[in-house]
Amino acid sequence: MARLKTVYRCQSCGHSASKPMGQCPGCSEWNTMAEEVVETARPGALSEAVAAVHAAGPAGFGGQGGPGQLTSFSSAVTKLQDANQEAEKRTPVGISELDRLFGGGVVPGQVILLAGPPGIGKSTLMLQAAAKLAEKGPFLYASGEESLRQVSSRAKRLGLSSEQLYLVSESSLSKILGAMEQVKPWAMVLDSIQTVTHPLLASSPGSVGQVRECAAELVRAAKSRDTVVFLLGHVTKDGSLAGPKVLEHIVDTVLYFDTENHDLLRVLRAQKNRFGPTDELGLFEMGEGGLKEVKDATAFFAAELGRAAAPGRAVSVALEGSRPVLVETQALVVPTKYPLPRRMSTGLDLNRVLVLLAAMERHIGLRLEDRDCFVSLAGGLRLKDPALDLAACLAVAGSWRDKSVPSDLVLLGEVSLLGEVGRVPQLELRLREAAKAGFKRALVPARAAKDLSKTLGIAFTGVADLREAASAAFGAE
Repeated sequence: MARLKTVYRCQSCGHSASKPMGQCPGCSEWNTMAEEVVETARPGALSEAVAAVHAAGPAGFGGQGGPGQLTSFSSAVTKLQDANQEAEKRTPVGISELDRLFGGGVVPGQVILLAGPPGIGKSTLMLQAAAKLAEKGPFLYASGEESLRQVSSRAKRLGLSSEQLYLVSESSLSKILGAMEQVKPWAMVLDSIQTVTHPLLASSPGSVGQVRECAAELVRAAKSRDTVVFLLGHVTKDGSLAGPKVLEHIVDTVLYFDTENHDLLRVLRAQKNRFGPTDELGLFEMGEGGLKEVKDATAFFAAELGRAAAPGRAVSVALEGSRPVLVETQALVVPTKYPLPRRMSTGLDLNRVLVLLAAMERHIGLRLEDRDCFVSLAGGLRLKDPALDLAACLAVAGSWRDKSVPSDLVLLGEVSLLGEVGRVPQLELRLREAAKAGFKRALVPARAAKDLSKTLGIAFTGVADLREAASAAFGAE
């Protein structure tokens, strides 16, 4: 028989201890240890269970044995060639930006975790997706944070309605599973996983134990019923998902909204996806009618990119999955007022920016030891594409020299430690996107220029290193 004992578990990292502590030994956070009551199996219980399965023979593995033989959750041993290898049947959501991230649609039994900071639009996006998915069959929307009146009011404000969209305002896991048995939905939303309580756990909602066990029960229910389940989750102040890290491991897909919630643009990324790509990007624009898809990223940024040339501004084309996105890099170089100059980056990796600043000091003679340098990507984007290196370098050089990169020039290339401009993938696709946005000229790696087609609709010049690139962009000094 199982025994109960009290443990103290960190609500940030999940580390457990037998006594209360002010500071967690696992993550060094303060005041995060909360009391929980857990069950401990008596010694030898697991060995006895395994022996019972072996004693049952093949029936014990296949699920046909008698009571108490672990047949309810054991799995049959199957050869690879005998296993069902049919392709997953995907169902499009009806929102193209979501379908792009899912690889064409959702798969039966898929469990999706959508995380983001408060107020960024998680509930709005899921309610819009629920209205679309309810057209294909019964859909259950379970809200643990809002009343039915609040959810209905939001749906009315967004102009959403469906005869097969069922609502339930409940935070008890047993009642939510009961609603699933009653409605038998083919897909459902749970808003949010941090509000659900397990009836057998005494800890408070949102604790590590509650989130872990509730999510595990919902995953088992989804897999056994082939139900698509969307779990909404909160993030902490540092941008990580609140709750245990195991939550991200047990679900099939993890989506993150960009934490720049003060910007008009909402960026949705797939951090994990067992049934699709993880390098795609979903763009949404928040308006009075909810989240609106940004299907043409070039058209969305066209007004911003059409501004006059100014020192410290350069444009490049990033590639997120299969989607080219025009990006404006901004830089500001000013005399420092501190003993050590400041280096700050928004949207680009700071360590990468530091390497590029060192390369410019070495190869084109920029004196930055007495200057503060600030580099940013416009629009709240966060990208790691090496093709943005050249634009970042010339934006910094333009701000330092007080010279402007021509407004019709786009810059593409990876910059090495030696100051050389290297190749970038999908260069022709990027140049076509730049030509579509109205750019007339481009600076590209010299080694790739000879292989480019002359019918891209844009004139391009090959540059071998930073010195050539600066000379082509600003003119000979």
